[in-house]
Amino acid sequence: MNGKLVNSCLVLAIQARNKEVTTIEAIGTAEKLHPLQREFIKWNATQCGFCIPAMILATKNLLDHNPSPTDEQIKDAIRGTLCRCTGYHSIIKAVKAAAQEVK
Repeated sequence: MNGKLVNSCLVLAIQARNKEVTTIEAIGTAEKLHPLQREFIKWNATQCGFCIPAMILATKNLLDHNPSPTDEQIKDAIRGTLCRCTGYHSIIKAVKAAAQEVK
């Protein structure tokens, strides 16, 4: 919201009034995926898909501010998003691969 990463479940609708809200739909299209989307698919980091929009938005925010994150920085960026399917290993690999593309 307004360029800041927020937990949408903790934001009241009135708080988003007159704010710029970026959702996963703004990141890429079916014809032209964002590098994060492409790498999440390539690394099988999208199993059930429930957490993926938040993972991609959180890691995009990270890459926007740090184009060469360490594993620990990636873990810190996604700390607020729970994934019960992938064990995070493939998510970290996907983010590191996408970082190489967005530099």
